[in-house]
Amino acid sequence: MSIKKLVTGITAFDHISAGGLPYGRTTLISGSSGCGKTLFGAQFLAMGIQLFDQAGVFVTFEEQVEDIRINLRTLNWDIDRWEKEGKWVFVDASQKDDETLTVGDYDLSGFQVRLECAVTKSNAKRVVLDSIGTVFTQFQAMNAIRHELFKVTRALGRLDTTSIITTERTEEYGKVSRLGVEEFLTDNVIILRNVLSDEKRRRTIEILKFRGSAHEKGENLFTIHPEQAIVIIPLSAMDLKYRSSGVRATSGIAKLDEMCGGGFYRDSIILVSGSIGAGKTLLVANFIDGIREKQERCLLLAFEESREQLFRNATGWGQDFAKLEEDGYLKVVCLYPEVSSLEDHYLNIQEIVKEFKPDRIALDSLSALSRTSTDKAFREFIIALTSFLKHQEITGMFTVTTTLLSGGTSDTEGNISPLTDTIILLRYVEMSGEMQRSLSVLKMRGSKHDSSIRGFTIDDKGINIGEPFIGVSGILTGIPIRS
Repeated sequence: MSIKKLVTGITAFDHISAGGLPYGRTTLISGSSGCGKTLFGAQFLAMGIQLFDQAGVFVTFEEQVEDIRINLRTLNWDIDRWEKEGKWVFVDASQKDDETLTVGDYDLSGFQVRLECAVTKSNAKRVVLDSIGTVFTQFQAMNAIRHELFKVTRALGRLDTTSIITTERTEEYGKVSRLGVEEFLTDNVIILRNVLSDEKRRRTIEILKFRGSAHEKGENLFTIHPEQAIVIIPLSAMDLKYRSSGVRATSGIAKLDEMCGGGFYRDSIILVSGSIGAGKTLLVANFIDGIREKQERCLLLAFEESREQLFRNATGWGQDFAKLEEDGYLKVVCLYPEVSSLEDHYLNIQEIVKEFKPDRIALDSLSALSRTSTDKAFREFIIALTSFLKHQEITGMFTVTTTLLSGGTSDTEGNISPLTDTIILLRYVEMSGEMQRSLSVLKMRGSKHDSSIRGFTIDDKGINIGEPFIGVSGILTGIPIRS
């Protein structure tokens, strides 16, 4: 018999927990300072009120109630109204400045009476105790802690509530809790982490234990959004059920369309790889300019150049980005990658796509974004982003920068190339003492394409793709040899 679940309303959490928190049971949420434990608990209560009209009780053992109110108001949760309506009840069990600490025997009997009264009066179905580790510092023996915590969890179960208890831990990958006993007295354990690696933070959530209930294994990325609170980005939610279109989208360059068998597929992901100055941004500019043909919309996400610089360069190639933007066909977003985490960038892209509804997205460049995170976080970001674009049937063009003028493979390219449908290589070639540029379509899923390596030039009209290099080998290695 499967365990009944209470849907939390935290969408992605309900996915990784296979339906929510086990109904009528107590869940321990453990994490280091600042990882989001209090916020998760508050969101659990807020979603219960907003989505299911279920009252909740929030017990604070550490922070002052007014401080919590102030913090939660920033999320546009109407805590004051909910309190007046009796849907949100605070129980203040925090230590007061003038309160005398008890020496000797101490128990939670008085607190338990207050808690049961608050739950009964409000008919609460959800309860949060934050943070239980604070009150346990007043106990002198470990067995007393076990006994009192057991009484509290048993009382919560008797009241037919689904509850969360938060506690602190001292390290991200060590003991589950500070005291080492809390996790053995609750039915479920969730760990929140805020790991610092290579001077970069990465937040994750892991369901460590759901007694008798199915759930996703391992860590999932999450971020704290200023309006949506905790937002989890589970890779397990990504599926391969998106549609594939046979409709072609122009690259904006007639010769490149010809090389690609008629253009890119509408819902494909195109990777443009090349060294600095090889022509990647120009290829992106032509991709953007291609929206004129069918009056499509394009979103340009630039992480290396300013808006003014992009518009000036486009003008130099005979393209009028200002006019496209004025007519509502183009939206340009320029940001330094370091202003947000990858998870926040991902959510920002989703919000812009929802509002602007583009047919195309150009991202220049992934190499800039990759420096803001660990390799693991970047791979997860790429998987989530490409899956999102394919489900929206948006044509995406991403650029990556190689470290060598003659090409080579960057770490960024290695992370994304298996997920792309088309790969275009831009390379410098030294021929007879002169630097020339080459272009080749390395890969194109589901379509015949020209596999030749062609020279190209750049002038005030943009890219001019020429004829294939004849009688020359080793161009992609940077060491051409005439045969």
